[in-house]
Amino acid sequence: MKKAILATKIGMTQIFDDNGNVIPVTVLQASPNVVTQIKTVENDGYAAVQVGFGEIRDVLVNKPRKGHFAKAGVSNKRYLREFKFENAADFTVGQEIKADIFAAGDRVDATGISKGKGFQGAIKRHGLSRGPMKHGSKYHRHAGSNGPATSPGRVFPGKHMPGQMGNVKSTVQNLEIARIDAENNLILVKGAVPGPRKALVALKETVKCGK
Repeated sequence: MKKAILATKIGMTQIFDDNGNVIPVTVLQASPNVVTQIKTVENDGYAAVQVGFGEIRDVLVNKPRKGHFAKAGVSNKRYLREFKFENAADFTVGQEIKADIFAAGDRVDATGISKGKGFQGAIKRHGLSRGPMKHGSKYHRHAGSNGPATSPGRVFPGKHMPGQMGNVKSTVQNLEIARIDAENNLILVKGAVPGPRKALVALKETVKCGK
């Protein structure tokens, strides 16, 4: 991996390509990511670049993090993440990573925390079909049989049942970057990315080789 950046999700809109076709895009605000530490094989056992993103009030930062940021010579940041760049040694502490690290046409993987839906039934959570809705039916939106009635007489792991939906780490792979606004540090990604508005999103060079 040679390209990655942290951004916040602004929302979705649509743009037009050169042929007049409508393209749905997600707008991401990628204010400069600042390199706060360089991890090396000699000191840490692996090579990576640690970046800070997002401003935060000084009172909300604990002493260990304040010392970490002071050592790097950067202002306090809300988020800290690591990217295992292949060329990690080429980065320096205090360097800024901006939206122009990507270009239109690049393929990326978008990782974020999906929207939380709370406790939901099996139909909404897993897309199961409902039963007959007539008055005499005793089976409407139930999940159906939970397993065999005799041996082994238990519910197997992985059975689609009601429960907490959403609010989990989710990755959408092989998305295309439709446009880059380097002046305003905006990245327009074709399609949807996980999370609500203002959510933190990590864009990484895709692991998929095909389009």
